Amino acid sequence: QVHLVESGGGLVQPGGSLKLACQASSSFLFEHYTLAWFRQAPGKEREKVSCISTSDGTTYPADSVKGRFTISRDNAKNTMYLQMDNLTPEDTAIYYCAADIRRCPSIVDKTVDVWGQGTQVTVSA
Repeated sequence: QVHLVESGGGLVQPGGSLKLACQASSSFLFEHYTLAWFRQAPGKEREKVSCISTSDGTTYPADSVKGRFTISRDNAKNTMYLQMDNLTPEDTAIYYCAADIRRCPSIVDKTVDVWGQGTQVTVSA
């Protein structure tokens, strides 16, 4: 059984930064599955924030985070990251990492293969 474990959430002021991490329990999962970040704000549907291709590292950020959030991965540590800069209150949500056998454009929340437990990000003055 494979697991994804997120860390790095917390409370930050508007304009601040946070870096989330997602560690995979299995190198097989990390090497063969596409990894993505999703988030779910109170009263809203879960949305895909960013995704990174396993084959060539191409990233697919959502329009709402382009220029502010950067997804990356460290293969040696089986860890994916989400660097979040210039945060706003609208970024407040539970952030989830996800692994899926599909490629980035085809990943949707209803069919994700493996979910992490989520980490809370709160942006407030």
